[in-house]
Amino acid sequence: MPLPKENTYTTDYIYSLPEGQRAELIDGVIYDMAPPNRLHQELVSELHYKITDYIKKNKGVCKVYPAPFAVFLNADDRNYVEPDISVICDNDKLDDKGCNGAPDWIIEIASPSTKRIDYSIKLFKYRSAGVREYWIVNPRTRIVNVYDFEKEALTDQYCFDDDIQVCIYDDLTINIAELLK
Repeated sequence: MPLPKENTYTTDYIYSLPEGQRAELIDGVIYDMAPPNRLHQELVSELHYKITDYIKKNKGVCKVYPAPFAVFLNADDRNYVEPDISVICDNDKLDDKGCNGAPDWIIEIASPSTKRIDYSIKLFKYRSAGVREYWIVNPRTRIVNVYDFEKEALTDQYCFDDDIQVCIYDDLTINIAELLK
């Protein structure tokens, strides 16, 4: 599990990291990021494809970005995250550096090293920043937690074999097990 460093940091620190070293910054605390494993990357790739395909087929305006993609959640220099999947429907939030403000939908693939951050720190941060929907996909337990922040609640927990209803799109369901076939 990445341990927070003692000092308060800003995005200047993130940009000073050596090439290839990744970290996130939440309320001035640095969280080092371990390289993802193969299943993590497969999930990111398949989810990215499924969501992008849906948006294109429906002539939607939202953009889908897989990590590493910079998200500056607040109008400050103390918050910088790289969600595994970011769906942004307001193109005014996008610039050459990334997304300025909350994406509409964030998906994180949980791992043993990120579990505490994904299920508590980021859950609170994403909700308070204005993210509309947040998924935590846990490959070890084969459980997906779906948070619909517009309804202020945990919508449900799903197994990988379930058809999961996407909250921001009424006619999109995702079955994780099917994606991994």
